[in-house]
Order: sequence, then structure tokens, then C-alpha cells
Amino acid sequence: MTSEQLRPRPDFLAPQRSSRSTEEHLLFLAEALRTFHDTGALAPSGEDLVNALVVPATSRPNRPISVLEVGAGTGVVTRRLAQVLLPGDRLHVVEANPRFADRLREDPVLAARRPGVALRLSACRVEELPQHQTNGTGETDERYDVIVSGLPFTNFEPAQVRHLLDLYLRLLLPGGELTYFGYLGTTTARTLSSGPRQSARHRAVVRLLRRFEAAYGLGERTVWRNLPPARAYLLRSPGGREDWGPASPPEPPAGEATTDVALTYENCGRAADRVGG
Repeated sequence: MTSEQLRPRPDFLAPQRSSRSTEEHLLFLAEALRTFHDTGALAPSGEDLVNALVVPATSRPNRPISVLEVGAGTGVVTRRLAQVLLPGDRLHVVEANPRFADRLREDPVLAARRPGVALRLSACRVEELPQHQTNGTGETDERYDVIVSGLPFTNFEPAQVRHLLDLYLRLLLPGGELTYFGYLGTTTARTLSSGPRQSARHRAVVRLLRRFEAAYGLGERTVWRNLPPARAYLLRSPGGREDWGPASPPEPPAGEATTDVALTYENCGRAADRVGG
């Protein structure tokens, strides 16, 4: 695989540079120390890694797209997605940590997204979403053009990782794209810091990911300017694919205004509540 597909598109909408708040870093660090198994890092992803992860949302068909982000954390990728998505697009964010989910719910950047971009926040694990249960044909009720995953796969058991990857393939439309990342040097670190069982589990997950990337991968990009350095992966689901090009705002029909779309928030198993847009 090459790294070219994961470099920002020429017409990529460059975000305005802003410093992340000390409060956000402290929240992320506190949650990482409390639940490192599920958080998997000590700091949010850096700008270069965020750019690599959102590339599929900046090259799109000539129609609105649907994007799923899994494991949003404090929202560094979510805010970038909200900046690049266009009227008519849908962004569904899934975050299991209730403290992170509450922060996302109150995020001013998400509230100030473009009019007409639908935003839905689900405070649960992606496996728990009832609408993502398969129907009798093995398909899911809701599918996406793009999935961005921030889950720390190498913290999980191989069976759980396989289940998540299979779920992502079912959730993607034919030809849809998936991005995720992994930190460099984790195999060596795990070998030095953990016992034989954890080291073997880690190596099994890495082998599983490499097989998945060999089957569906389009490219990868090493991001050295990240803490710690990381590698982002771009994959595509099987099936047909429309011609995608750089994102450009659609022209609204004459005499038709673009309307705002409220954010919806839900805890799994409970109906979504409107909290404003």
C-alpha cells in the first residue's frame, strides 16, 4: 500500500488553527488513566493524524454523504469532520465514555457546523446500537459512505477486533471507505511491559489487522508529528463505487434555502432527545 491516498486532497478545506484547551487535555488524560483499555492514548490525536483520518470525507460523490465516527474521545476528529461536511451530509458520532459524550454534546464547534449538516451523537458502543443489528438478510438498516474509527484495537481481544471489523464492513456502503490508526512501537512496548499472555494477544490482533489491510487496504501514512507517532490506514469495502472527487459545496435549487438540522443525542436503548443545533 502507498501513503498518497491519505494525504490531504488539494481542495481540502483547511481548518482554522486553534489551540486545544488545557481542560480538554486534562479530561483526556484523566479518562486515559482511569480507563486506558478503552481510551488507548494519553493525549488526543494531533493535527496531522486528524487530517489523514478525515481524507475520505473530503473526496466524495456528487451527492450528500453519511459519515460514522466511532470512538470520538474529546472530539478532535469530530470537529474537523463538522468543518468539512456539506449541507445535506449526515454525521453520526458514537462515544461510549459518558464524560467524553457529555463534552461532545456541549461542543461549540459542533453546534456551529454548517446549516443542513445533520449531527447525531450516540453515547454507547457501536455494537450496542439497535439500528445496527442485522436483519434477516444479514444487512444492517443504516449504512455509511465513510467510517472513521478511533478505537484502540490493540487493547482488545482478537475476537472483539474481528467482530468490529466485520461490523464496519457491514455498515459501509459498497465502495465506502474506512480509516483507523495505530501507534508505532506498540508490539515492542507490550513485550517489554506485559506478560507472555498479553504479548501474544497483542501480536494476534496485529496479525489480524495486517490481514484485513491486505484484503481491503488502499494506503497508509506514517504520522511522525503525533504523540506518540502513529500510522493511519485507509481501506475500502467491496463493491461498486461512484466517481469521487474533491468536495465542493452543492448549489441549492433556485429559491430554496438551506435549513438547519438539530443535533440529536441518545443513550442506547432510549429514544433520541433533541438538544438543539
